[in-house]
Order: sequence, then structure tokens, then C-alpha cells
Amino acid sequence: MMKKFLLLTFVPASAALALLWLRLLYGGFMLVLHGWPKLAAWSDQVGSFRDPLGIGSTASYLGALAGEVVAPLFLIAGLGTRWAAVVMTFTMGVAFFSVHGGALSGPGSGEMAALFGAAGLALVLAGGGRFALDARLQAGAK
Repeated sequence: MMKKFLLLTFVPASAALALLWLRLLYGGFMLVLHGWPKLAAWSDQVGSFRDPLGIGSTASYLGALAGEVVAPLFLIAGLGTRWAAVVMTFTMGVAFFSVHGGALSGPGSGEMAALFGAAGLALVLAGGGRFALDARLQAGAK
């Protein structure tokens, strides 16, 4: 009984459900907490947005929107999951290293960017799972 409790074997394991949960939470949090506020503040931020890559504030803003609005929508649907996760992971890498200076603690910490980046990398490596549209497209291509 103790072994069953310690190993949680009474809870069914499902990698497919775990990947669905990760896609929905990661994509949803990114979209709602980061992307939507940026999109809503377009007129106030587009001209003065930080330009950590030296491509101009408008291009940087559009890149952030791609990583925080467009890619999360694809990720939630499980369509082009790995590519969406690459875009989101890159966006969080830029945020972590360029905007937050690679700091994991203290004022201006990039801890959240690092966590979001880690979740993205997990999806790049694992894909969207059985409950992603990618899986349906792959099954239909056979």
C-alpha cells in the first residue's frame, strides 16, 4: 500500500493528457497574461517598445506579438506545435537574457521568462501529443 502511495500508481499516467494540459496552460497563460495586454496597448507601446535585438521597436513589438499571441493560439490548438513552441521559446529567451539580464531573482527578475522558456523547450522536444491537431494531420497523411 505504501509503495502504491509513494509512486502514485493509483493515478493513471498519461503523457498525452500531460502534453494537452501543458499546451493549454502554457499557451493560455502566455496569451492572456502577456500577449493580450500587449495587443490591447498597441498604440501606446509600438513606437517605444524595447529593441533588444537591434531590429527597431516596431519589429521587436511585432516579434513579441508573434511569440505571445500568434504562437500561443497555434500551441493551444496543437497546430504546428513544435514550431509555435520554438517561436515562444525564442521570445522568452530574448526576454530572459536581453530584457531581464539573465537574472533569476531580485528586482526585474526573469524567473517567469525562464519558466515559460523551459515549458516551451519541453514542447519543442515532445511535440503536442495525441490530442493535438498535429496528430490528426499526421494520421491523415499516412
